[in-house]
Amino acid sequence: MVAKTLFGFEDLLANELTQLGALHVKKGVRNVSFSGDKGFMYKCNLALRTAVKILKPIHSFNVNNEQDLYNKIYAMDWSQYLKPTGSLAIDATIHSDLFTHSLYIAQKTKDAIVDKFRETDGQRPNVDLKFPDVKINVHIDRRRCTISLDSSGDSLHKRGYKTATNIAPINEVLAAGLIMLSGWDGQCDFMDPMCGSGTMLIEAAMIACNIPPNLMRKEFAFERWPDWDVELFEKIEESLLGKTRDFHHKIIGYDKAPSAVSKAMDNVKNAQLEDFIEVRHEDFFKTQKAGENKLHMVFNPPYGERLNIDMETFYANIGDTLKQNYPGTDAWFITSNLDALKFVGLRPSRKIQLYNAKLESRLVKYVMYEGSKKGKYMNKD
Repeated sequence: MVAKTLFGFEDLLANELTQLGALHVKKGVRNVSFSGDKGFMYKCNLALRTAVKILKPIHSFNVNNEQDLYNKIYAMDWSQYLKPTGSLAIDATIHSDLFTHSLYIAQKTKDAIVDKFRETDGQRPNVDLKFPDVKINVHIDRRRCTISLDSSGDSLHKRGYKTATNIAPINEVLAAGLIMLSGWDGQCDFMDPMCGSGTMLIEAAMIACNIPPNLMRKEFAFERWPDWDVELFEKIEESLLGKTRDFHHKIIGYDKAPSAVSKAMDNVKNAQLEDFIEVRHEDFFKTQKAGENKLHMVFNPPYGERLNIDMETFYANIGDTLKQNYPGTDAWFITSNLDALKFVGLRPSRKIQLYNAKLESRLVKYVMYEGSKKGKYMNKD
């Protein structure tokens, strides 16, 4: 199988797969391939935090032109995956000089499959882009074509807990990956000081409690497959739930927009995590750290892409607030505004290159020391 992910998360995903028990784990770019049985495929869809799709390859071959592609897809036995009265959807990804138009390749694939059914059964499956019985993925790399069944359906970032979002919501897979890259292990308090609709808080709580991220999904694509085994699925769900753990610290979210706070609270409630997460209406720049204990902070400040703010002042305020009011804190945030980082006025101890959607971004870490060390480490750039 192949698990697809976001750029920069390949190591995290390979590690997740290994811990779940995958065999033959091999990293690619934005994907990790591995082996496992049907039950393991169910497990991956339920439990992987950094995967966006789990694909199950069913055939691969070399192609020389569009007609060659059509002939080879036509020659496959589609009856084991799809009924003539069923429905299908196809998406294609192309990295090839021979083929340049992914929509055309998807169209050609669809033609071959429905023509085959028409020939053998006298009727043909319909195209249904929203709720197909089978979702097919065509991947062409130079001349190599791989046909896979998409076992996930909708992208796995759609966890099912989010009913309300803000102007610039963070993708759930991206949020989980950032928190994992930050090394969060649930052993101290966690804060998102600009929490928006609460995604970071919810993902942090699920990581701390080892709750599978996709328990709340309405449906996975494999539930429409002919070999769908509901008993096996429920057994795997139960075994994953048996591995959840207690969490004895606080997860706190601030936002200065009342609308964001109420959306975050709704989403936390949907995720059934109210026992672990507290959301408050606060302006981060007017707050200070409560208590002496270590604090782990991960957030996604505005980039100026969709929210209109004065970047220079805003990022300087982030630096000042951390420096003056948050000793004993590891603060991580992601930004695609690489110029704005200069205004923070602190030296990051780590910088990781990532993408937020199509925006090249950096995940940066600032270590705020307690007491006497503070002056020594806080020299400005």
